[in-house]
Amino acid sequence: MQPILMWGLGVVEAVQKFFGPGALVPMQIISLLGSEYLVLAALPLLYWCVDHKKGAKIGVIVILSGFLNSWLKVLFMQPRPYDLRPELGLARETSPGLPSGHSQNSVTFWGAMLDVLPKTLGWTLAIAVPLLVGVSRLYLGVHFPTDVFAGWAIGALIVFVAHISDQKLSGLWDKLEMRFQLIITAIIAIIMNFLLPSDTLLSGVFFGSVAGFVLAAKKLKFEVEGTAVQKVLRYLVGLATSALIYLLPKLVLGDELASGDALVRFVRYALLGIWISYGAPWLFVRTKLMRLAEDKATTLN
Repeated sequence: MQPILMWGLGVVEAVQKFFGPGALVPMQIISLLGSEYLVLAALPLLYWCVDHKKGAKIGVIVILSGFLNSWLKVLFMQPRPYDLRPELGLARETSPGLPSGHSQNSVTFWGAMLDVLPKTLGWTLAIAVPLLVGVSRLYLGVHFPTDVFAGWAIGALIVFVAHISDQKLSGLWDKLEMRFQLIITAIIAIIMNFLLPSDTLLSGVFFGSVAGFVLAAKKLKFEVEGTAVQKVLRYLVGLATSALIYLLPKLVLGDELASGDALVRFVRYALLGIWISYGAPWLFVRTKLMRLAEDKATTLN
């Protein structure tokens, strides 16, 4: 492994020399295209305002991809380039390096978005964004080339498996009673906690989000159609209330307990997930920013 890492250090140094110091800010911006912040902003927009069924599916894919990436990082515990050569580190991260989360996340998200975007635009973004993100991670000195390659490969595999199994799994899932759907969701979350007990964030988000998707599909059955003003208001109100739910535990319990205790962290992010997937749409319906499918049917009749 050492020869591969030494080769990787040479590649990182070559990329930094090729683009020069003036590329630092552009590379930092490009790197954000593969970050969880972009996904956190985009997924609620898709779910609340564009297509709630596809938004729910892509949300689950992205969450599971993020968990797999975190678990593999802990499993491999590979250093980052700046751990071996500090002068190469133009940015810093708190987790191990293999596989690259930004690279994997960009392939997973933009690959899944092929079901939503026009074909030409979708494929352009699905290819161009991961390539740019991968180069930016090399330039910033936070990943070896092998980290980036692994992230791309895992992300592509996830998208492929999700695509070929979508109809069959969706059909089986829809046939289940709500209680069984919730039980399966809880079991998967428990398995996630068992595999990665050091970080219950993603297991909490998974449990809350999927539970909310189930409740919304069975009990709420909302429609995302509406005026441009309604959609803008949904997004702004949804983000504001989500931020409040995110910050409230820190204000009440303190940052150390809210962020450090595994159970509190799980519950906190589960609440955030269920709010985004069920609570916010319920609020939109109550405030006339969104309507139920049955209301649409009544209007058409």
